[in-house]
Amino acid sequence: MKKIISFLTFLAGVLVLANCKMDPILVDTRPQSVIDDSLIQNYLVKQKLTATKHSSGLYYIIKTEGNGTNPTINNTVSVTYQGYLLNGSKFDGTTTSPISFPLRNLIKGWQIGIPLIKKGGDIKLLLPSDLAYGPSGSGPIGPNEVLIFDIQLVSF
Repeated sequence: MKKIISFLTFLAGVLVLANCKMDPILVDTRPQSVIDDSLIQNYLVKQKLTATKHSSGLYYIIKTEGNGTNPTINNTVSVTYQGYLLNGSKFDGTTTSPISFPLRNLIKGWQIGIPLIKKGGDIKLLLPSDLAYGPSGSGPIGPNEVLIFDIQLVSF
């Protein structure tokens, strides 16, 4: 008797759920690059910024071009920088002193973006996730995060 009551209770629950109007789970099936591009464009509009789109998919704003030659992938660059998520929260950056890195060891977005300026130049980079940390993320950076960097190229 208990088994019959349990089965009837289960069956009643299934029938109730089947007749409920439930919203389907919305899954964005667009490629991540399209999603990221849309997020970056929305950010630019909200912040009233005008940026140039690079063929790689990153967006950039050169605040100061700098002087001399541009660095290459083979250079070690000395920079000051601040890194932000699209919601404005800062996840990394230098404090008072520049930091140096071999450009070839950095994320793809920096490898593409930093050579757009010269020594003393300032640039804002808006990186789609595939030019940053991609679907795996890193530390405080979640999977498929669009990143924003304000970078000053001190020397190379």
